Order: sequence, then C-alpha cells, then structure tokens
Amino acid sequence: MKTLREVPCNQTVKVVKLTGEGPVKRRIMDMGITKGVEVFVRKVAPLGDPVEITVRGYELSVRKADAEMIQVE
Repeated sequence: MKTLREVPCNQTVKVVKLTGEGPVKRRIMDMGITKGVEVFVRKVAPLGDPVEITVRGYELSVRKADAEMIQVE
C-alpha cells in the first residue's frame, strides 16, 4: 500500500485509508480527504513539501507529514 506522498505528479489516485490520530485525522477529513474520494496530484514541491492536490474540485496543499497518513491505490 502506498501513501499520497509517494504518488508522482499528474496522477489520480483513490483514498483507501487514513492513518493518524485524533485532531490530525479530523483535520485531513475536514479538508474533504475521506475514504473512497479521488485525489489528483498536481505538483510536488522540489523538496517534497508541500504536495499540491485537487480533491472534490478544489485545490489544496498538504504537508509531507500529512500526505504520509493518506493511503491510496
């Protein structure tokens, strides 16, 4: 199983599972990143932080640490 952080640019993946605890997991879910939703990886910054994604029609920047908590397929 790979994480959102490992996905190359210009790829669409589906969220399988969110790891992480309490407030962090809640914040990720509040951003619209939930199980079963499709995420398009737009850009990854040169040092890998942040990752720019499109989810549910809007653009987000996700920190590397948060992207590692999002398992995708």
